[in-house]
Amino acid sequence: MNHQPRKRFGQNFLHDPQVIQRILSCIAPRPDQSLIEIGPGQGAITLPLLQAAGRLTVVELDRDLVGPLAERCRNVGELHILNQDALKVDFCALAPSGSTAALRIIGNLPYNISTPILFHLLKQAPCIRDMHFMLQKEVVERMAAAPGTEAYGRLSVMIQYRCQVEPLFHIGPGAFRPAPRVDSAFVRLLPLEQPAVTVRDEARFAEVVQRAFAQRRKTLRNALKGLLDDTGFAAAGVDPGARGETLSLAQFAALSNQPA
Repeated sequence: MNHQPRKRFGQNFLHDPQVIQRILSCIAPRPDQSLIEIGPGQGAITLPLLQAAGRLTVVELDRDLVGPLAERCRNVGELHILNQDALKVDFCALAPSGSTAALRIIGNLPYNISTPILFHLLKQAPCIRDMHFMLQKEVVERMAAAPGTEAYGRLSVMIQYRCQVEPLFHIGPGAFRPAPRVDSAFVRLLPLEQPAVTVRDEARFAEVVQRAFAQRRKTLRNALKGLLDDTGFAAAGVDPGARGETLSLAQFAALSNQPA
């Protein structure tokens, strides 16, 4: 496929056959599964996924890739191409009728919008069985980070609230064309049957987490001013002089569960 990668779409096409095989081994696709690939690009993963599963839905924003991808996969299996922005796709609508935790999502996510896509998918977690993504290595480290570490932040808390995070392996820049300026990693996300902690109001929980990390040097007392007073901190058992990066998921839940 003679396609010039477009920077505005964050296109870096996977071509390394060893990396492709490792990815397929981790996913282990089967014919009875509902597979969706985000950003199929030139089909490096699409073709073997389709061969293994027999049918596949892909979400591709770049219209110039749609025709060549359909031609490459012709007679291989049932390929359904959505020429849409993944941020606007209702993934639950693609799940088999009446099923839950059915979808298996795969993708080489554009690094410039990977976090918004992840948050979009978290909202639809009840429909998803698992997710396998190629992402910037730094993003995967943030997703899996523990409290008190430099990488720990809003993404860590919000992902771990909904999912089990399993970093799988490192991918060097040379596996892509053009080679990105950063290292990549392959990660598995397993949505939890129930969120990791009990939260009364998810919107308030998200706001507490966002504000706690908006200015990392601020103490929680200052970062959450207007949301919580000293009585609320005391009831939650959290030191208002602490900073967001030191709090566990359970402590964030305890703060958000205090009355406004």
